[in-house]
Amino acid sequence: MTSIPEKHKDFFQSVFEIVRYIPEGRVTNYGAIAKVLSTPRSSRMVGWAMNVSHSQKKHVPAHRVVNRNGMLSGKMHFPTPTAMEEALKKEGVEVVEDKIVNFKEVFWDPNLELSL
Repeated sequence: MTSIPEKHKDFFQSVFEIVRYIPEGRVTNYGAIAKVLSTPRSSRMVGWAMNVSHSQKKHVPAHRVVNRNGMLSGKMHFPTPTAMEEALKKEGVEVVEDKIVNFKEVFWDPNLELSL
């Protein structure tokens, strides 16, 4: 099991808390999370947080976080190659060839939805 580097713990925990707010059937992207945390250039670090989110005691719905184009870029960090897609489809999100079909319609922008 991968653990969170000590110097990133606060940032990663903030990412996890935001991801827990994403409603079922909706998705966001790494950049939107980075922006709401006032660190717009840290999209990649948000991705790193998603990579280790499975180690958290409290569930983090990491399957709801995709790249800026709606691609399931983090799918390799799930138990199986299709687990991320299966979780999204179970929530009603349409996915074809590792891409969310109606990405703009299901996009959840934490900058608009949360008042942090």
